[in-house]
Amino acid sequence: MKHFVSGKYIYTGTHKAFFPENINRKWIFDDNELLNLLSKADRSLGRLDMFSKYVDIDLYIRTHIAKEATQSNKIEGTQTQMEEVFMSEEDFSGEKRNDWLEVQNYIEAINKAVVQLHQLPFSSRLIKEAHKIITRGVRGKHKHPGEFRRSQNWIGGATIADAVFVPPPPTEIPGLMSDLEKFAHDTENPIPDLLKIGIIHYQFETIHPFLDGNGRVGRLLIMLYLVSRGLLQRPILYISDFFERHRNLYYDNLMRVRTHNDIGQWLKFFLTGIIETSEKGIKTFDGILQLQKEIDIQLKTLKSREGNARKLIEYLYQQPVLIPVRAAEKIGLSMASVYKLIRDLERMEIIREITGGHRGRIYVFEKYLKLFK
Repeated sequence: MKHFVSGKYIYTGTHKAFFPENINRKWIFDDNELLNLLSKADRSLGRLDMFSKYVDIDLYIRTHIAKEATQSNKIEGTQTQMEEVFMSEEDFSGEKRNDWLEVQNYIEAINKAVVQLHQLPFSSRLIKEAHKIITRGVRGKHKHPGEFRRSQNWIGGATIADAVFVPPPPTEIPGLMSDLEKFAHDTENPIPDLLKIGIIHYQFETIHPFLDGNGRVGRLLIMLYLVSRGLLQRPILYISDFFERHRNLYYDNLMRVRTHNDIGQWLKFFLTGIIETSEKGIKTFDGILQLQKEIDIQLKTLKSREGNARKLIEYLYQQPVLIPVRAAEKIGLSMASVYKLIRDLERMEIIREITGGHRGRIYVFEKYLKLFK
């Protein structure tokens, strides 16, 4: 890594743009601190992935994806909270609705892309499909969704003249993205997968191949690559939470690669994020299993209503914001039965009403959602 050169600025006639070097090349990693972090990150991620094998992951996967989607979009300025993810579009208006739609698009992009990995390799085609979904009907909807840009963009600043960073011109994108794709699948110069996706994420954000949505797509690629390589069976790593909490460091470390060729510092930051997020994910799953045991004991006291209560609890693990009429339809119970169960769960402090009104009441599975905060 000592001889790594990230690229160079070239004057294009009206402005200077950054032209990144190709990444599909031989890499040598000789930094012991980095290698120690890599070892720890591999172990932490492996422990997290074990839950995919031994826990009914489908019951909780929706909340994990909601966490990742909420935090990734928060980096871009949206204000949607986790509870709101599980509500419906008609519950919002104006800017709040736009924020909600962006998060829903991100969730759909993750779900569809993970399914597509069974037919498509990790590729530009997959990336474009994800981008099309992410920008559908929201910011970027008029900026060629699903297509690489055909005009110059920039990051920061009111104009390109005072921009913080100017990515390469559009004519360079096909070659750079082809190189990125070859690097992702290169077997002649194998490097550890976590280092590879760290480099891919940096390079993608540097290329900035779309007119809008690059940050969201770039963070989505991390999850997709880990699933495609079998490091995760399911998308249960919400690393955008780490990036959002350390937003300035996230951007500074990416920029430092371009200004100081310091890919090592970026990779150390990235691996630290993998470690911290994996360990938080492990604690979340441990908390879920403990919560299940506590609730199981409580439900046994309901006797004749225990069976229906378990149906409602299973629904809540997938939909932790409870709107009575929707729950009744989903689990096939009468409204009267659902309201009796709601009173039981409120009394046990399993759910909490959040509107304070007499009509249109909404309840949250508070203890469960707290595990993700």
